[in-house]
Amino acid sequence: MLITGVRPAGGVAAVDIRIAGGVVTESGPALARRHDEVLDADGRWAVPGLWDHHVHLGQLGAREGWFDTSAARTPEDLLWLVARRVAAAANPAEPLIGFGARPSLWQRSPRREELDLVSGHHLVVLVSGDAHSGWLNTAAQRRFGVSHPGPVSESEWFAIFSRLDEVSPAAETSVPAVLARAAALGIVGITDLTFAPTFETWAERVASGIDTVRVRAGFYPEHLDAALATGRRTGEPIAGLATMGPFKVITDGSLGSLTAYCDEPYGPRGDTGVQNVGRDELTALASRCAAAGLEVTFHAIGDRACAVALDALERSGAAGCLEHAQLLRRADVERLARLGVAASVQPAHLLDDLPALRSLWADRGERAYVFRSLLDAGVTLRLGSDAPVAPLDPWLAMAAAVHRNSPEDEPWHPEQRLTAAEALRCSTNGHPGFSPGAPGDVVLLTADPLAPQPDSAATAAHLLSMRRQVTTTVVAGRVVWAG
Repeated sequence: MLITGVRPAGGVAAVDIRIAGGVVTESGPALARRHDEVLDADGRWAVPGLWDHHVHLGQLGAREGWFDTSAARTPEDLLWLVARRVAAAANPAEPLIGFGARPSLWQRSPRREELDLVSGHHLVVLVSGDAHSGWLNTAAQRRFGVSHPGPVSESEWFAIFSRLDEVSPAAETSVPAVLARAAALGIVGITDLTFAPTFETWAERVASGIDTVRVRAGFYPEHLDAALATGRRTGEPIAGLATMGPFKVITDGSLGSLTAYCDEPYGPRGDTGVQNVGRDELTALASRCAAAGLEVTFHAIGDRACAVALDALERSGAAGCLEHAQLLRRADVERLARLGVAASVQPAHLLDDLPALRSLWADRGERAYVFRSLLDAGVTLRLGSDAPVAPLDPWLAMAAAVHRNSPEDEPWHPEQRLTAAEALRCSTNGHPGFSPGAPGDVVLLTADPLAPQPDSAATAAHLLSMRRQVTTTVVAGRVVWAG
């Protein structure tokens, strides 16, 4: 493929880009035409293909059939939403799954019996907006073999969350539509951290014809033996554009469910959160992966969880990444850089977490979401969404990173902002341009996302406007979306 008349974002002079074998082979003005398929960019701006480095694609597909509970500010609000959904249901016994409520600032813990009173004959599961806890009625608790007076969280909850497809079967059929919307935003690659052996899932998807996005297929401890049995190292091909991804462990909880594992107490209970997996077990798991050439990614949100995860990576010698890294000890910013551990962060979580950050972590806010400190220390920063926890939208992630709030509001800890160019670079899988050898992934836009703006609020608003400016997405030299 030869793409002609491209203006790289932030630049002026137009260039041509030749792609062969899925990679860029030439880039420069007025390249000679051979037997290439020609795509005339006609002066449109271009950025390298965008990546979302943290997606739960299976759960995002299932989310298509769930009802929205994000407006609930109290347990009473949530019960009212359930009652409305029950009244509107066409099938009186249909399982109902809600998603989006954030319990971090609730003044009390809800009870199962309350939910039973408004559930009718429905099995009801209410997934928190951070996906770290769920409120189940009696019918749902029986279905999944648990018994709790209130919400279920962390390890016991994840065992249920990974099985929601048993009562919400639309997940796989929704995947093509989800990927089409992603391509329309310029997404060419994802790290899929669905609660499943995704190295098997993606082999099946590619065989069925779904092969329009680059994928790093992640997996969890319960899939480690099967992953080792494949003999694949991280980065090696599975099928089509899918490759073996990282091994993931959820080491602690989240701020939204009051379970992030921290050095100091927080929240109404005055505790320090939950450590799901201890240092010794993390080290043993990471050591097995290191010996097999598998990268490790540890979910770690609280500062103590991040420190424990870094201990395990340092002791094992495994190559790896911290997912989220929302609260860090100052010394651990430098330790990330020294160990060569990347930070996979989700800037849009800051927007959702702001009320809890101001209420619960006000005494440590200067150490939360420290994007600037990480980048300045030399840490590899990767932006993502954690979809469905936040939208699968790289422009939202970039906007949140450069302004640290919605454009109409004042930035929170503005000293930790990124520039638009930095946010874009952290969203393109380490490929800032179109030099020979770069992946043949190109996104064409009708406006320059790096056009100078007067301040960070205007920059964020401009980045958000790019959602409507993408005209073409090319993956490995093939047009996968054109608007």
